[in-house]
Amino acid sequence: MGLSKIISGAVNGIDAYGVEIEVNLTYAGDPQIVIVGLPDAAVRESQYRVCSALTNCNFQAFNGRTVVNLAPADVRKEGPIFDLPIALGIITTYLSDHLKKKKQEFKPQLAIEETAIIGELSLSGEVRKVKGVLPIAIKLREMGIKNFLVPKENASEAAVVKGINIYPVEHLVEALNILQGVEEAKPIVCDLSELSAKTEDKALDFIDVKGQEMAKRAIEVAVAGGHNILLVGSPGTGKSMLARRISSILPPMSEDEIMETTKIHSIAGKLPPDAPLMLERPFRSPHHTVSDAGLLGGGTHPSPGEVTLAHLGVLFLDELPEFNRSVLEVMRQPLEDGFVTISRAAGSNVFPSRFILVAAMNPCPCGYSGDLNHTCRCSRQQIQRYRNKVSGPLLDRIDIHIEVPSTNFTNLQAIPDGASSADLKMGVDAARAVQKERFKGLGSIRTNADMGRREIAKYCYLDEETSEVMEYAMNEMHYSPRAHDRILKVARTIADIAGSDTIHPEHLQEALQYRALDRTLWV
Repeated sequence: MGLSKIISGAVNGIDAYGVEIEVNLTYAGDPQIVIVGLPDAAVRESQYRVCSALTNCNFQAFNGRTVVNLAPADVRKEGPIFDLPIALGIITTYLSDHLKKKKQEFKPQLAIEETAIIGELSLSGEVRKVKGVLPIAIKLREMGIKNFLVPKENASEAAVVKGINIYPVEHLVEALNILQGVEEAKPIVCDLSELSAKTEDKALDFIDVKGQEMAKRAIEVAVAGGHNILLVGSPGTGKSMLARRISSILPPMSEDEIMETTKIHSIAGKLPPDAPLMLERPFRSPHHTVSDAGLLGGGTHPSPGEVTLAHLGVLFLDELPEFNRSVLEVMRQPLEDGFVTISRAAGSNVFPSRFILVAAMNPCPCGYSGDLNHTCRCSRQQIQRYRNKVSGPLLDRIDIHIEVPSTNFTNLQAIPDGASSADLKMGVDAARAVQKERFKGLGSIRTNADMGRREIAKYCYLDEETSEVMEYAMNEMHYSPRAHDRILKVARTIADIAGSDTIHPEHLQEALQYRALDRTLWV
């Protein structure tokens, strides 16, 4: 009878936790592996993968029952991540027990109590890539773990965590040899500065978009203050072109933001093998057929959805009215709170979702309402029904609404080159620098769009002249209190771009201009 303990880890939501794998060989009863500790179907199936891998790697079959306990036993375990540690636990238990009978001691090269093991096994013993290696490595490092045996495809991802040794393995036999010291292996090193240097220049540039200078300006303001924006215009006016070039003016991420976004994409299994870090802000563009779970996250064991994958980046919803109304309505919480709460019988998971929403839509079903170059074929009722697919409460949560007008060939040829991404980025960087200093020490508030009522009262003060402009607009346009706050936040951003400590009437008037669609489209 023998007992051994192996350290591993797992993910719950976007947080990781340590798992202690206890393996007990009894040498009595029918040969079988019994896994306990709230395993899901994928974990229970590990017994078949592990048995086949051991057999195909020429390890002798162990007679009797093998009990594998995954602690803590009151947390449900999921996925094939425990295959490799279970297999190595069985082998090391047998070796330790066998050497004890010879009055010898099993002394692995890597201290078992300081080594974590994760990986999926094929039936032949090959070690396969798994999800969530980065957050697991971060969590186990905090628990004092120094060495990690991980699949080779996950090694560069785990190696970005400082202060630990990462040993990539491709096969069960290789993992055992490294653990025993039979095979010499050196931990891999990841140079963050070298990864950053490999970041390619953005291929897309706003200078490619002819005209639409007002839309470019609105996008500059949106990115500078982290504001949500809606682009409304006929087909072919450049809405998608504008949206896809937003990545070229997004501010660079801090080291903490890089780790935060990389963690999310690691859990979702979205990191490519050659990109262990998310060095650029994410840009997500789900199709309009996406489900509630696909957008917000969910499932039996909740996983991140598109709003979380877009965290600290951009979520682009093209053809906004084509999305299912229920899908759009469930976006209210992430737009307002910056996180999504998904509750299941086993518990609740909170996923971060602080992103810039960029939405695009036509003004009517045929797309040509108000277009001077085309005739609209839609009736008033059809237009109203189409526009009502986007509810007022959702529209209230979008700070900037801007029209993207069409232009004819003659005007298109006469339009000179406008603002480039470099031009717009100067304004964005200047405004972000002001906000970084303004909100230093305020935790989750990073941009003007994040401000609450207290911050608005403190940083969006209006003098008497500017206050009169606001009062007149509120009385004439009947804006909601939420729209009032968003106008002030946009005006604060415009003032930041201009380098002004105070919101002047011209800043407020420009911000009001970006709410004009409240009247022309929905009133």
